[in-house]
Amino acid sequence: MADGVTTRRVVRFRDNIEVLDDELVVEEPMEIRLAGEPLAVVMRTPGDDEDLALGFVITEGIVTGPNDVRAVENLGDGRWELVLSDGVSIDPEQFKRNFYSTSSCGVCGKASIDAIRVAQTFPPAGPVMTVEAILSLPPALFAGQPAFHATGGLHAAAAFTPEGEIVAVREDVGRHNATDKVIGSLAVEQWPLQPMGLLVSGRVSFEIVQKAAVAGISVVCGVSAASSLAVELAEEFDMTLVGFLRDEGFTVYADNGRIDGVGGGSG
Repeated sequence: MADGVTTRRVVRFRDNIEVLDDELVVEEPMEIRLAGEPLAVVMRTPGDDEDLALGFVITEGIVTGPNDVRAVENLGDGRWELVLSDGVSIDPEQFKRNFYSTSSCGVCGKASIDAIRVAQTFPPAGPVMTVEAILSLPPALFAGQPAFHATGGLHAAAAFTPEGEIVAVREDVGRHNATDKVIGSLAVEQWPLQPMGLLVSGRVSFEIVQKAAVAGISVVCGVSAASSLAVELAEEFDMTLVGFLRDEGFTVYADNGRIDGVGGGSG
């Protein structure tokens, strides 16, 4: 059985009535702590929790990068503590969320739109990608989603090179959690990140673009639509934003010259 999957007895109504064990995605709370204080509670699919905690504090602008964090410690019972590096001091009260974050909302509890515009620098100008490289991404992502194949109930995020090679895939019940897991896993290997893009398995919302911007990722793609605020943020930070990436086509919401042969994008 894939990680993050459990079974429950169900009654299935199709052509007949069938009682069987069905595979479900696991959704459980995870408490992220900083300096001994609870920072946030996220609803996530267990697995890659250390990457999630690190990616969360990076993409939320709580730390400037992985070098600010000496360790991510498992306290048990879904609680994880971020231990700061020597000489790094952060007041958790500055960032403590007002409410827990649900699996569908990456910015719940934030006081205002201004409070979630945490990206202070523009992502890099590159990379330039071909149409063929972009079109190759969805099948590669789909192949790296074992828990989705078992349950049909998980999102996924992937990082990819300018040539269209998938370098990391993470699954979670929330798109923003999967994104944090990917960024956290990459951050421990290299920082700043090399030029790359981010692909998510659903719609592209504001928090996905924001997290990519903070991590220095310039190209964001999704297999579904983009929200208006996601497009506005992509344009503001000169990013490339692609949606409806499936069925041998895609929609360019913002380009900024990163897609070779596409001249109609905005940005």
